[in-house]
Amino acid sequence: MPWLRRNWPIAAIAAVAVIGATGALVLFAGTLLSAGGTAQPAAATTAPQATVTVLSGPAATAPATTTAPTTTAAPPPPPPPRLPRPRIVWKPIPFPAHRLTETAAYALRHYGTATWRLRHPRVIVEHYTESTTMLSAWSLFAQDVPDAELHELPGTCAHFIIDRDGTIYQLVPLDVICRHTVGLNWTAFGIENVGMSDADVLGNAAQMRASVHLTAWLMQRYHIPLGDVIGHAESLTSPYHRELDPAWRCQTHADFPTPAMDVYRRRLRALLHRYRIPPGPPVRRVSSGC
Repeated sequence: MPWLRRNWPIAAIAAVAVIGATGALVLFAGTLLSAGGTAQPAAATTAPQATVTVLSGPAATAPATTTAPTTTAAPPPPPPPRLPRPRIVWKPIPFPAHRLTETAAYALRHYGTATWRLRHPRVIVEHYTESTTMLSAWSLFAQDVPDAELHELPGTCAHFIIDRDGTIYQLVPLDVICRHTVGLNWTAFGIENVGMSDADVLGNAAQMRASVHLTAWLMQRYHIPLGDVIGHAESLTSPYHRELDPAWRCQTHADFPTPAMDVYRRRLRALLHRYRIPPGPPVRRVSSGC
């Protein structure tokens, strides 16, 4: 090439990169030409390495990133609804220190324990008042005089009275023994329903709603099974019946016998089911021998 001979020696191509059809990188090394046209080896140089990513396939797109599926734990089931405390009107009867002392003496004579405290209640006893008003029953319980039947102190009482309109009255703190059921006062709550008969009480819708609500709430709070919700007439068959005085051992009353209590307990069971309150294990009835 005449023009190269006429000019200063120049270096021919150092390196050219060509992308072939297969996508491979091809490197051509140039040669150094001298003025005399003699080919000389190129000086030792290191060509920088290049990395080429070749995309193939119809869409020539990058592979999609695969994300492992995530699992979300199922939320825990909601807690069962808790039966609320019913509306209770506090209407205490007089219970001064001397009546507490009389109650402790009564418990010692009949149960062998000198205490007025109701600890670990296990039974709920349903009664009816044999009266037509709440005040007549309240007034009777407020009098701390020997009872007309057994002639002992303290006077009789119950923890609650449920009026005909469904109002619930509480007369005594729940940790105090009341005289309402011979043989069970040491471990039982007493509930008096205003009325003249079992049918009178069972047929009053407002009173029954209140009575069943109160009883279910006490069961829930104190873990009392359904089988230990009894009528006064069932007292002698309770496994908790205890009476040290032989003259009193077979004493009971006729209110709320088993047929009436079967109706009451069915209604009570329905409310327990609604609030998912366990009814508890079956309760073994005992023979009174009376």
